[in-house]
Amino acid sequence: MTRDSDSPHTRSKRPVSTPRNVAMDLLARREHSRLELLDKLARRFGDDTSGNGLEAAIDALATEGLQSDERFAISFTRERLHRGHGPRRIRVELQRRGVDDMLIDTALAEVPAEEETTWNAQARRVLAKRFGDTPARDFSEHARRLRFLEQRGFSTQQMPRDLSDD
Repeated sequence: MTRDSDSPHTRSKRPVSTPRNVAMDLLARREHSRLELLDKLARRFGDDTSGNGLEAAIDALATEGLQSDERFAISFTRERLHRGHGPRRIRVELQRRGVDDMLIDTALAEVPAEEETTWNAQARRVLAKRFGDTPARDFSEHARRLRFLEQRGFSTQQMPRDLSDD
């Protein structure tokens, strides 16, 4: 007589938890930067990133085209654009995630063009969504709206010149 735990129906058929398998699971959910993957794998398998093959696993995934900082930067930028964030905030967040400045510049230029918008138009949309079409009543309201756009990551060049028209 066999025990229930020995039955083929109750045994787990999970693959062995290797850095590559865990990284592929993470990448199946969403794009990750190389640094994000390395951090998550280091938390799971220990902090010695070179000794336990974490970097090698990520290198292999990048070589196979499964991990790409360029693809991550574009995906991240598009998602943040739809959330109403500006290019300055997106740049800082991508830098924190270890993405190269050249890839960030490319993503910040390509994504608005693909979405058929500009950062100036995006600033106007974000402002209209937050404050509606009513003009600023006074200087303090005008300053409040400018601070809002600045916190969202828009530069002063991208802010509407006359907020009373918005």
